[in-house]
Amino acid sequence: MARIRYGARTEAEIAATRAAGTKLPDIWSTGVVALWETDPDAVAAVLPPPLKPTARPLVRATISTVDLPGYPLGAGSVAVAAVHNGTEGWYPLVMPMTHERALTGGREVFGEPKKLGEVTVERAGLVVRAALARHGIAFVEVRGAVGGPLPLPEPEYRTDFYFKFLPAVDGSGFDADPVLVHCRRHEKVRRLERVTGDVVLRESMYDPVADLPVHTLVGITLGEKTTDQSGTVAERVDGRALLPYIHQRYDDPMQTLDGPPEGSVR
Repeated sequence: MARIRYGARTEAEIAATRAAGTKLPDIWSTGVVALWETDPDAVAAVLPPPLKPTARPLVRATISTVDLPGYPLGAGSVAVAAVHNGTEGWYPLVMPMTHERALTGGREVFGEPKKLGEVTVERAGLVVRAALARHGIAFVEVRGAVGGPLPLPEPEYRTDFYFKFLPAVDGSGFDADPVLVHCRRHEKVRRLERVTGDVVLRESMYDPVADLPVHTLVGITLGEKTTDQSGTVAERVDGRALLPYIHQRYDDPMQTLDGPPEGSVR
């Protein structure tokens, strides 16, 4: 009988897949990073407990194309600075990706707020444009002119904060207590250039990053980097405290707040 592809994998196949995942080569991305100060009250408003604002109300937009074997990937993130139990890091509000394959692992393993979207990084001579778009709206656009090279930073670790959860089957709360994940990213940079330009935030009901306006532009860079990551569960969190924020993850809040349709089989 021909192999049934939905059938169970053997223990040897599972072990081989796991081993292959530990030997991935460096995967380099080319991207624009924009950093700005915004309204401190706005940053505080978007942070679910137990995350707290840092001393400086920073927003970080990352817009990259990734050199994945077999297919190109566009990947982006808009995150605010946050701190948890003395660890400073970033809390991403939205992470547009151009392929479904890039969504699944990050959402299911780490709880990353990834969504399908359009990611653009274009350079023509000294002119660079990068944008994140969903539902036909380029809700973040970075434009500018590339200047001289910047000194390469030493390899460094950066922490991102994610909440991993499953909405309850009966439409009320969660199936189990959500967890706060610390995702530790190890970054190496091989090229870095200064960009003189601006950040444009456009109104979108789906991705309302315009609520985090650019008060002071800290800087824009264009560079090439590679990143690997590992995650740990920092703590279980109170679902009642997190529930008011989970609309951040969905385009339609009713996906998480309503119950099953009448007459559905249980």
